Parts: sequence; C-alpha cells; structure tokens
Amino acid sequence: MRLCISRSKNAASLYVTKSIYENGRRSTKVVEKLGTYAELKEKLGGQDPIEWAKKYIEELNKKEKEENRDIIVKYSQSKVITKGEQRSFNGGYLFLQKIYHELKLNKLCEKISLKYKFTFDLDSVLSRLIYARIIYPSSKLATFQLSTKFIEQPDFELQHIYRALEVIAKEADFIQSYLYKNSLKISKRNTGVLYYYCTNYFFEIEQEDGLKQYGVSKEHRPNPIVQMGLFMDGDGVPLAFAINKGNTNEQLTLKPLEEKILSDFNLSKFIVCTDAGLASDSNRKFNIKGERAFITTQSIKKLKTHLKEWALDPNGWSLVGDRRTYNIAELDEDKYKDKVFYKERWIKENGLEQKLIVTYSIKYRDYQRNIRDSQIERAQKAIDSNPWKIENRINTELIAKEAQFVGFYAVCTNLEDDASSIININRRRWEIEECFRIMESEFKARPVYLSRDDRIIAHFTTCFISLVIYRLLEKKLNGKYTYHEIIDGLRDMNFLEVKGDGYIPIYTRTDFTDDLHEAFSFRTDYQIVSKSKMKKILKSTKS
Repeated sequence: MRLCISRSKNAASLYVTKSIYENGRRSTKVVEKLGTYAELKEKLGGQDPIEWAKKYIEELNKKEKEENRDIIVKYSQSKVITKGEQRSFNGGYLFLQKIYHELKLNKLCEKISLKYKFTFDLDSVLSRLIYARIIYPSSKLATFQLSTKFIEQPDFELQHIYRALEVIAKEADFIQSYLYKNSLKISKRNTGVLYYYCTNYFFEIEQEDGLKQYGVSKEHRPNPIVQMGLFMDGDGVPLAFAINKGNTNEQLTLKPLEEKILSDFNLSKFIVCTDAGLASDSNRKFNIKGERAFITTQSIKKLKTHLKEWALDPNGWSLVGDRRTYNIAELDEDKYKDKVFYKERWIKENGLEQKLIVTYSIKYRDYQRNIRDSQIERAQKAIDSNPWKIENRINTELIAKEAQFVGFYAVCTNLEDDASSIININRRRWEIEECFRIMESEFKARPVYLSRDDRIIAHFTTCFISLVIYRLLEKKLNGKYTYHEIIDGLRDMNFLEVKGDGYIPIYTRTDFTDDLHEAFSFRTDYQIVSKSKMKKILKSTKS
C-alpha cells in the first residue's frame, strides 16, 4: 500500500491505495480515504499530514504481512457494481483438484503433450472437464463456459476441448492403467474381488454409425446405443472400462476387458462377480483358470426342473451360525424378517462343477412384492384408460407363476468358501450398479450428443476418471455422506471475491464442510480468505 495525493483547485486529498492484478493487468484500488490536507492538519494538531500518513501506511503494510490480521473491507452504498464483472467463484472443486494432483494426472497430461507435441494446455482442459462433470455436469460447450466459475480461470479455448478429446480417446487404455497405478499410492485398492457390469447409452439420432448401433436398449428406447463394460474393485472404486458397439452381445464384453486387466494392471488373483446376463459358461470357465474364481447370479427360473424344485422346496433351509434347519413356509415373520436363509449344493453343468447357493429373505420378498404390485397397478390404470385395445389385459396366470420366485435369490460359484462369505461378497454388487446410476443420472453421461467415435470414447473416459475421483473423495470422508450431500455441498461452496483483498465464503459451514476440511488438511471457511492465503491453498491442492 502507498500514499496517493489527489490535488484539485481548492484542496489536496490523501488516500491509501494498493496495486491489484485483474486478468493479467495491473490497476490501482483505493483502500481508504484519509481526508484533505487541511482537515488532517487540524485534526492532528498541526502535525504534518503527509508524514503522519506515511507512518500510518507503514503500519498498515506491517499488519498486512501478518498471517492472521483482520482485513477491513469497505463498500459504498452509492456505487453500482461493475457491469459484466464476475464476483462469485466456486471453491468446491479444490478438493477434487487435490485428488487429481495426488493421482498425478497433471504429470500424465505432460507425458501425453510431449508425445503429440501440441501447444494447448491439456492439463487445464482435462481437469476442467472432470471438475465440471462432477459439479456442473453439462455439454462440452457449457462446460467451457461453466469452468469460468472456478477460482482459477481456464487456460484454453473451446476448440481445444475438442482437440483434447481426440487425444484422450487415443490414450484411453494408457490413462486407465496410469490411473490405477497412481491410485495405489494414495489409497488401498481391494482387488481381491472385482465386480463387472455392462450397460448401454443412447443417442438422440436414428442413423447407425460406427460405435452407435441398434441393440437391446436398457432404457427401452428406439435409438442407436453404445455399450459400456465396467470393472469395479471390492470397495466400489472403478478399475477399468471398455466401450463397445451397441449391437455387441454383452456376454462377449467381459473376457477382452478382463484380459486387459491381467496384462496392464499386473493382477492375477481375484474373484469376478457378475449378474446373470453376463454369466455364460464361457465366462465362468475363463475364470476358473490360474488363481481366479467367479461368483455369478443364477436365474432360478432357468435351472433344470429337479434343481428348481430343490431351490423352491420350503424344507432344509439354514441360518449362518445355527445348526438347525428351517421350513420357510412356517416362519414367524416378525422374528425372522431381517434374517437371510440359505441352502447349497454342488452341481455339474456342461462339464463345469460349481456350487449353487440359494437364499431366501422375508424382507427381499416384501420388496419384490411391492415392486410387482406397483407394476400391476400401473398396468391396470393403462388398461382402464384404453379399454378398447384387445391386447390390453393382465395375464394373471403369468403373475401367479412369477410369484413363486419372490424372495429367492441364487448364485453359482467355483469357490469352496462357506455360503455366508459368498453371499456377502455378492451383496456388494449393488455398488457397481450405483456407479452406473451416478454416471447416467448425476454426471449426465446420457443421452450422448457427440457423433465421432473418438469423442464418444473420450467422453466416457472423462466420466470414468470423474467417477474414480468421486469414489476416492467418498473414501476420504469414510462413507459418511450420500452422493447428493457431497455434490450439493461442493457446488454450494462459493466465494465472493473482494478485489485485492481476498475471498469471502458465502456458503453455510456444516458438519460436511468441517469433515471435508479435516480430511484434506486445509480450510476455506474463515470469514475472509486473504489473497496470500488463497494462493497457499491453491498451491497445496497441487502438491
């Protein structure tokens, strides 16, 4: 800060000013008006106002260097704010940025940039694509515009996003293996159990092209789709993915991606868990080699008659830790509502010996009944509104046939472990389904509006990285908060910039923000964060 004297025809006014930088340009800001020369001389009892002002500013400069000094900010009631000036910035991305740099994705961008010798800042592009995908999910154009909401401004143009997508697509496999290897340095990865799931994403088009092909849409939409296969580790953190043509048989997608994990990730001992749709004999036999094993959902309806009868027989059911056997048709439902009963046997199908485990739960039965009753109710309403359609009738015979399977669940495995261990491993399959739900609904991964195959692959690569970073953030918070609590919390962490002085948090301090600051070892919730302190925070998120 320095002294500035403004002279007019009738008086000389003394001001405290300081230099500030905006968009790379230097300008001057008035910190405080001290008064006119005559006013100050009278007030100071004849002391030289200029000498007094110099000493006063010297003290202000000393205090400004103090880390915990108070910052006085003055606002005028008569001045309007500058037109077009952005005053609010998001700081929630800083916690994502910390994980991004712990994973050394900035170094990854350096390696790729050297390989392709382009001049734009790939690190700036990729990081903003990821932060925005988590906090402000939207199109690539909107992402470019929304990235200006972050405290650190983007260092690229819109054209660079599309050029970056081409490169990201080419390096998708390298990015996945690099991400996995670096994730080991910041978090334990539970790779003893791997969960695999396959889903598809639709496009708002009608013409097939490249990866976009007509297939069985899980959204039941008449649009071309692409398929995504995803492996997740035992803690719910994504491991690897692949994008396939929409008309690919999903049972054929597991083996190529698993082979990539075996070669690129240096993994050889794990259990693969899949749902029934991916449980072909070929996939099961592939996972009895070496030190691998499988646990896969088994459709009871598709079992041979004698096995189906055994599975649905009310007699011969067990509880973990209990030597008695139970008849599930005679249970006290209040007493056993939260219990999971099971029975098991070894079977040999198509030359493959495996253990069949069937479970029964009153709670699961009630859950399935509620879903079925809601579906019947919706169907009846549709019939009542269109009674003239001949095909509009409820098949009561089929409903009764399906009812016999309610409450039952089955898996097959080549493991010799006890049933309770296998049931617990398979129970976590819901987490990989949640991964897809987050990508589809929260990260807005679909519908996809990109047309070129390389940009489609790059889009899902950035979604995959975003999901890894989000899951690692969840782990840092010890699983205490829901997805919405975390994302809404990050999105709400906004700051009002006071030019030249710092940033005032305008979000509500909560248990979530306290835990977030505790987990990442820096705080942004002071009444005002000075410019110098914010610089230190920004630096710490990149170390």
